[in-house]
Amino acid sequence: MRFFRLLKILWVSLRFGLDEFALGHERVRGLRNIVSLLLFWRDLRAPRAVRLRQALETLGPIFVKFGQVLSTRRDLLPMDIADELAKLQDQVPPFSGDDAAAILARVYGKPVAQVFARFERTALASASVAQVHLAELPDGREVAVKILRPGIAKIIQHDVALLDAGATLVEWLSPDGKRLRPHEVVAEFARHLEDELDLMREAANASQLRRNFAGSPLLQVPEVYWDYCATEVMVMQRMHGTPVSHVDALRAQGVDIPKLARAGVEIFFIQVFRDGFFHADMHPGNIFVTPAGQYVALDFGIMGTLTASDKHYLAQNFLAFFRRDYRRVATAHIESGWAPPDTRVDEFEVAIRAVCEPIFDKPLKDISFGKLLLRLFQTSRRFNIAVQPQLVLLQKTLLNIEGLGRDLDPELDLWVTAKPYLERWMSEQVGWRALVRQLTAEAPQWATLLPQMPRLVHRFLSEDRVQPLRDQLAAIERVQQRQARWLAVIATLLGAILVLLVMLR
Repeated sequence: MRFFRLLKILWVSLRFGLDEFALGHERVRGLRNIVSLLLFWRDLRAPRAVRLRQALETLGPIFVKFGQVLSTRRDLLPMDIADELAKLQDQVPPFSGDDAAAILARVYGKPVAQVFARFERTALASASVAQVHLAELPDGREVAVKILRPGIAKIIQHDVALLDAGATLVEWLSPDGKRLRPHEVVAEFARHLEDELDLMREAANASQLRRNFAGSPLLQVPEVYWDYCATEVMVMQRMHGTPVSHVDALRAQGVDIPKLARAGVEIFFIQVFRDGFFHADMHPGNIFVTPAGQYVALDFGIMGTLTASDKHYLAQNFLAFFRRDYRRVATAHIESGWAPPDTRVDEFEVAIRAVCEPIFDKPLKDISFGKLLLRLFQTSRRFNIAVQPQLVLLQKTLLNIEGLGRDLDPELDLWVTAKPYLERWMSEQVGWRALVRQLTAEAPQWATLLPQMPRLVHRFLSEDRVQPLRDQLAAIERVQQRQARWLAVIATLLGAILVLLVMLR
């Protein structure tokens, strides 16, 4: 099975001229003419990036998803390839409704008709890992039922193994093989897929995001019905709305598009800086908008997380960036450990200014975050700045936000929209407000611990762990006593010598 799959990959690669990526290497350059002669019938007029995208689409959904992940690594890929791979979309034929019903019957241990009052066997949406059917619970609630593709785990295992073998070839053949770190990229991709194969994990992600935005006028998140969820099945509230990419339809419904675009930016910063937990797959297919202009989030398989330290330094960087305080951006990188401690701040400041200054005072339509990230990555390599793996998903999300913003309001001023929110957030994190909030959060724990302190101290002092300290103190005391005796003897001798000297005079 794996052998035939490998043959198919080789054939598709040759058909779309992907040998161009390998045969440019001096080790195998002599094969280029032979391959061109044997495959003279190929039409290779399209640019290499377009042919790569077409090859991944031909190879199937797992390779499409790999291309999507790869498109976010603009620190590793040439710009033309990264831009083209960003166009990849999951367009996968659904599996049959009978197969879906069979999976549900196996998971629930009874026929679908005994679980749902109504179950639509025709899929509403289909992607590479799972598909969605509409249904109705016995109490009349409308739900969306997400079901993993049958046998998808084995397919993914085979394809990831083949991708890893391909990574070895890239490392061997490509002049940039070591720098591109293809095995690391494949491992990162495998981690994303592993998360998506457990729908209980996705359900937990949805539940957390819903709790974070409870009562928010900006974002709706479907409720998860836990009694119906399992590793292969996720059942959630059915959400109604218009895809965010249908801008004309939204205008016809009376939605304020510029306001919607600003709300999208605010949702992004709330997720990143307030919660440190953000939706990392925000392409238009995963976002609806209600007639009231409220966003609806769908598909929670890929979520990003940030630590408190990450949030703090990111906020400092963003805020300094919006204020054009490039020296602060440079020092924040060094303080966070992202840049080496011996980095020359003045040189780093000049490099950052050269990258960032040209994009200010421009509307979103004139800004390419892709190009901006590429130049930032080039600057990072120059100053030996460590790649932060936890920020890869954030970069991917930022590119999604760029595309979404262009569709909604090309005139959106991202900096003016984001700066007040960041300033407000920073004021809440630093100063007396932050101190009061931290003391309030810690108060219940201190209220419990303080009455126990005398007993805890007494227990600590009475336990055997203190005995070695006592022994050390006793040993030190004995040494001091011996030193004191010797000092007394020496003082006595010195005194006697002085007396003798006086008498001899």
